[in-house]
Formats: sequence, structure tokens, C-alpha cells
Amino acid sequence: MRQSIRTFVELCVETLPIDEPVYEFGSYQVDDQNDDLRPLFQNKDYIGCDMRPGSGVDCVLDLHDIDLADNVAGTVLSLDTLEHVEYPRRALEEIHRILRPDGIAIISSVMAFPIHGHPNDYWRFTPAGFESLLKVFPNSFVGQCGANPLFPQTVVGIGFKGDVPPMKAFQTAYGKWEHWNNAVLKKIETNYLSS
Repeated sequence: MRQSIRTFVELCVETLPIDEPVYEFGSYQVDDQNDDLRPLFQNKDYIGCDMRPGSGVDCVLDLHDIDLADNVAGTVLSLDTLEHVEYPRRALEEIHRILRPDGIAIISSVMAFPIHGHPNDYWRFTPAGFESLLKVFPNSFVGQCGANPLFPQTVVGIGFKGDVPPMKAFQTAYGKWEHWNNAVLKKIETNYLSS
């Protein structure tokens, strides 16, 4: 998992009402990476899900047809996973279905990023693309970061199935996250272009 995404999840945990059980879709740890988010959700029921068994996976589930009842999840995470899902709109409809009425979905994906497998790589998302995917939720937030605001590296989103909680602390933390990531990515781009 990219550090910027882990930091985004940390700021969500610190500033939003994260309820359990927490389901992470795309929890398979590629090449035994240490991507385990469980330590961020201490004392919460946490289920790592993926379409295949392996490290970090507690339950094999398909995002296209999640074998869970309606309204069972408090929080759903799908981080840098939707680009690997053949039908992402269907996946967001399924996430919405399994969330409780006050549930939250936290998603991220890439825009300016190399093609990568695990097992397939289908899509790149713009902020407007995330806004469209999150229309299934009555309220949502979409953000981005990257060296060029017209070609962001990363797109993030939050879908609120119920009312939007107080967002002031989140907005402050998000602003710092976005600024820091933009600066880091700009420096990397400048160094790359000058070498």
C-alpha cells in the first residue's frame, strides 16, 4: 500500500465516526507486503476480504456480488482496488448495499500511475469519475493529490450512506494531507525531469 493512502486512512480514522465491523476489500497483501491496516482499527471487528485467498485475507468475497446480507457493515474500505475491478459501478452498489444506514465507505484509486496487475488492471479514475461512482450514496466527498492538479496521481473518496458527520477536523487534516502529497510528488517530478 502506498504510504499516502495509509496516511489518508489514518486521518479518516482520527476524524470520522468509524463504526464496526470494518470490511476491507482488496486486503490481499501482494508479495507479502506489510499492508495490514488492522493496527489502525484496534478494538474494532475487522475483516480483510479479497477475491482470492492469501496473506491479509480473512474472507474470500467478490466485489461484484458480495456474499453478505444487507446493512451489515459499519465501514467499508476499498483502497487502490477499484482499478482492478472489472465493473466498479457494480462494486460501489454492492458496498452501499452491505453498509448499515449510517455506514461510511472510504475508497481510493490511481489516475497517473503505471499499469500494474494483481491480477488485472482495468481503469484509471478522475475526480469526476469518483463523483459518478459515489452517486449511489446520498452524500460524498472526493479529493485528489498530485504534482499537477489537472493530472492527479491519486483520487480519494468517501461515501456517507446516512447524514454527513461534522467535517471540520477531517477537512483540516485532509488539507494538510493534500498539501504534503502535492509537494512531495512535485519534488519527485522535478527531480525526475532534471535528471
